[in-house]
Amino acid sequence: MMMLHCGGRQVTFDELASIPLPEETDTYKPVAFGDLIANTLNISKSLLRDYEYKGSELAVAGNDQRMFGVIKFESEESDEMGLAIGIRSSYDKSMSNGFCMGANVFVCDNLVFSGTVTYMRKHTKNVIDDLEEKMVSTIWNSQNKFQNILRDKEHMANLHVNNDQAYKFLGLIMGHGVLKPRQVAKALKCWKHPSHDTFENRDMWSLYNACTEALKSTPPNRILESHIKLHEFATA
Repeated sequence: MMMLHCGGRQVTFDELASIPLPEETDTYKPVAFGDLIANTLNISKSLLRDYEYKGSELAVAGNDQRMFGVIKFESEESDEMGLAIGIRSSYDKSMSNGFCMGANVFVCDNLVFSGTVTYMRKHTKNVIDDLEEKMVSTIWNSQNKFQNILRDKEHMANLHVNNDQAYKFLGLIMGHGVLKPRQVAKALKCWKHPSHDTFENRDMWSLYNACTEALKSTPPNRILESHIKLHEFATA
């Protein structure tokens, strides 16, 4: 599910589309949240023909002026993980429009975002045309990145982790600001008492998913970077 414990709330598409659009200025070109999600969904459905659309989750924060969405697809290559496209934007100029490819872990509905935020675009002239062009390349290239995430998952699942190593890792990511202290406490609880049988194995994949479970409390405007940082630490 969408990570919504720190000032955010989940919304429907109609609710998202009904949020008033800010006024355009000479230096600021707002992009409607509803249009951004609808265009990404239409393009992704047309390009990802080997994937089945499974739904979207949308959230807003900051007095409904910041948006984060996830569009999910199921892959025939993995019965445990599907492809996810993360989208973010804002009306209050706090965030540029951004896209990122990731994976959705079906068993616990956690997200895995790898690499960097694929594309960032400020709210300036020609932003809508540029975004549509970049959506195509982002979604097209995301299929290769999904293969990399599947390989990362296999590597992590084959790496045994004992309790002392897990405690060290959790301390490291807290020290580097990947997880907040309360999130580390949540991850530790999930590590010691997995909520899903799949993650009872003492390996890096189980520890990683304990951390992604804790990341559900991250505000929408920081979720992409937090997942990416976690992925970088876990795969290192």
